[in-house]
Amino acid sequence: MEMSVIFSTYNSEEWLEKVIIGFSVQTFRNFEIIIADDGSRETTKQLIDRLKTEIDIPIIHVWQEDNGFQKSQILNKAILASTSEYLIFTDGDCIPRQDFVEVHNNFREKGYFLSGGYFKLPMDISKAITKEDIVHQRCFDINWLKQNGLPSSYKNIKFTSKGLMSKLLNFLTPTNASWNGHNSSGWKKDLIAINGFNQEMQYGGQDRELGERLFNLGLKSKQIRYSAICVHLDHKRGYVNEETWKKNHAIRKNTRDNKVVKTPIGIDSN
Repeated sequence: MEMSVIFSTYNSEEWLEKVIIGFSVQTFRNFEIIIADDGSRETTKQLIDRLKTEIDIPIIHVWQEDNGFQKSQILNKAILASTSEYLIFTDGDCIPRQDFVEVHNNFREKGYFLSGGYFKLPMDISKAITKEDIVHQRCFDINWLKQNGLPSSYKNIKFTSKGLMSKLLNFLTPTNASWNGHNSSGWKKDLIAINGFNQEMQYGGQDRELGERLFNLGLKSKQIRYSAICVHLDHKRGYVNEETWKKNHAIRKNTRDNKVVKTPIGIDSN
């Protein structure tokens, strides 16, 4: 495999199936899917086992026992399970456009990581998207989205910008090219060098903190938010709490202030 696509999931079979279908119709084919499963129930495994027989992209299912929100740990285990030298990270609630993997392949470069974004859909459209809508790419068609209730917004330009226009928007956007867990990629050797994700961190900023350590390692980043497109399916976030945010903020501040490169509790803890 030339690349590995890694994304996490937890008891969300409906969204997970839509995401896997999205990766099954990619224009670039030489990649594997690694599902980082943070303790899902048996029905998730049954879904994955079925989809393994229905699509021609290899799927590796990495599971750990449910011990609360431990996304950083399961992502590190997924990194270890990957068989390629280049890793794309997204989420189990983000459907990729059919050129998503191809864009990451085209833009990748030694000494850099890639920073993309997502387009957040409301719950009614998230539920309405069918397998056929993904296979035929209707869920990335601005006219179809508007017909299904998407309001007008300047953000909608993500669906219509192509070629030189998308590259120009990548250059002009004021958004920082940070490591975003829903749409970023980098070289496996660089992620190993910084010891992967900090397993002391739960929800809130663990992706950005990893990117900050990549910067401390000496890497640069490229902005691809208008080139690598994915739509984010809506969901509740019951795992958010103020105490965790404060702890994660302190870890990120320490990473920046002290130019931390290698997290003490990361890949090598697994």
